[in-house]
Amino acid sequence: MDKQTDFWGAMLRAIGDAFGRHVDMQLQLVGATLSQAEIARNYWNGVFKYLNEFMYPYWIAQDAFMNTEQRKVRETPPLETMRDYLELLQFNLQIAEKGGIAAIRSMTDYHLNRMTQAFQAFLTTAYQTGDRGIANVMSHEARLLERVVRGYAQAILDIEPEYGFHFEREGYRKAAETDRFLCYQVLPDEPGVEVNERGKPVLIVHPYVLGANILAFLPGEKKSYVHAFANQGIPTYVRIIKNIDVTPAVQTMTGEDDALDTRSFCETLKKRHGKPVTLNGFCQGGFIAAAIMLSGELDGLVDALITCVTPMDGTRSKALVEYLEHLPPRFRDLGYAVKTLENGNRVVDGQVMSWVYKLKSMEKEAPLVSFYRDLLMFDRPDGQEVEITKTAAAINYWLIYDRNDLPESITQMSFRSYTVPIDPNGTLPVKLFGRELNFKRLDDKGQKLLICYAEKDDLVDKATALAPLDFVKAEVTAFPKGHGGIATSWSDPTTECALHKRFGKDGYRGPVRFHLDLDEGRPDR
Repeated sequence: MDKQTDFWGAMLRAIGDAFGRHVDMQLQLVGATLSQAEIARNYWNGVFKYLNEFMYPYWIAQDAFMNTEQRKVRETPPLETMRDYLELLQFNLQIAEKGGIAAIRSMTDYHLNRMTQAFQAFLTTAYQTGDRGIANVMSHEARLLERVVRGYAQAILDIEPEYGFHFEREGYRKAAETDRFLCYQVLPDEPGVEVNERGKPVLIVHPYVLGANILAFLPGEKKSYVHAFANQGIPTYVRIIKNIDVTPAVQTMTGEDDALDTRSFCETLKKRHGKPVTLNGFCQGGFIAAAIMLSGELDGLVDALITCVTPMDGTRSKALVEYLEHLPPRFRDLGYAVKTLENGNRVVDGQVMSWVYKLKSMEKEAPLVSFYRDLLMFDRPDGQEVEITKTAAAINYWLIYDRNDLPESITQMSFRSYTVPIDPNGTLPVKLFGRELNFKRLDDKGQKLLICYAEKDDLVDKATALAPLDFVKAEVTAFPKGHGGIATSWSDPTTECALHKRFGKDGYRGPVRFHLDLDEGRPDR
C-alpha cells in the first residue's frame, strides 16, 4: 500500500511539474509575443526616424538644384547635359552602393546575433536551464529599441539648457559689437579664479557651419573650450556671429567685412589689456582667422595664431578629394547649396553643407548604419540598461540641431580652399582686399603659430591641417580622438591631454599652455 502511495504521489508530482513547466513556457511565449509586437513597432519607427533625419537636407537641396539647373540647361548643349546627368546618376549609384553595403553588413551582424540569442533563450525556456528565458530576451530588446528611438531622442532635447553658450546668464560680459558680430568676454566659472586684467587676451573664432556652441560644450561638466582659457585667469573673448536669419548684414557679409570687424575687436582688446591678442580659430574659423592674419589687417594687434582641427588646404583631404573627383565637374558648384531669402539675399544652407560630409562617408553615416550603431551603443550583454550620458546627448544635439546657414561670400572662400590648393610659394587660393595671402608673412612679422590636429579626425585630415608647415615654422600639437575631441574630451582640466598641460612623450603644449607661455615670455616648447 505504501509503495502504491509513493508511486502515485511521484506521478502526480511529475505531472504537476510538467504542467507547471508547460504553463510557464506558454506564459513566456505569450510575453515574448507581446514584446515582439512592441519591438516591431519601435523598430520601424526607428528606421523611418533615422531615414527622415538623413533625407531632410535632400528635400532642401532639391530646390537649389532645380533653380541652378534651370539656368545651366539653357546655357549647356543638350548632349553635354545628357552626359552630365548620366555621370551624376552613376555617382549617385556609387554612393547608394556604399551606403547599402554598409547597411546590409550592419543589419546582418546585428540580427544574426539576435537570432542566436533568441534561440538560446528558447532552449533555456524549454528546458528551464536558466533565468534568461525567451520572455526576458524579447523584453530586453523591446526596452532597448524604446530607449534608442524615444528615450535617446528625448535626452538629446533635454540637454539643451546645459549645452553651449547661454549669454543671457551670468558668466558672460558683452565687450563689443558690430553690425555682424557680438564679442563676449567669458568669465571664469571655477571658484577663486579671477581674470588677470593685465594678461594677454585671446579671441576665439568659431566655425560658421558648426556654430559656436561646440566651444562651450558642457560648462557644468567642466567640458568647455572657452572656459579652459578663462579658468586659467586669461582674458578670454569669443566672437559670435549674429543670427543670419534676421541680420541682412550677416547675409551679405564678405571676407573683408569679417576682417574689419575682427580688427575692431582686436583693437578694443589690446587697448583694454595692454598686450597683443592671440587669435584662436576652431575648424573653419581657423582658416578664416589665418586669412585675416595674412591680409595684414591685424599687424601690431595680434602676435600669435592658434588653429584647431582647421582645414588649411582642403585639397589634401583624401576622402573629400576622392568624393569630388567622382562628382561630374558641372555639379562642383556652390550654387547647388544656395537659397534665396525673402529679401532677395542669397545664403548657403547649412543643412545641405553638413549633408555633403555625410555623403562622402556613407559607409559610416548611412541612416541604417547609424541606427544599428546606436542600438549597439546602448546594448549590454547582461541585459542591463546603459545610461544615456550628458556627453552623448550633447554631441548629438550639436550634430542634429546646431547647423547654421552661411554667407555666400564666406562659404566661397572655404569652398575654394577645397578645390584649389595652396600654390608652391605658400599663397592661399583666396584674396582679401585684393591682396595675396601668403603663409610666409607670419615668419616675416614674427607671429607665432600653433597647429592642433586630432589623430583620428575623419573630417579634417592631418595633411589638411598641417599644410602650413610646408611654408612656415610652426609648433604642432597632436590630440587623441576625433574632430571634436579638443573642444569636448580634452577641455576637461582633469584629463591627460587637458588644454593647459604639456602631454605626450613629445611634450606637446595644449592651446591654453601655449598661450600662457607666450604671456610669460616662454614662446618655445
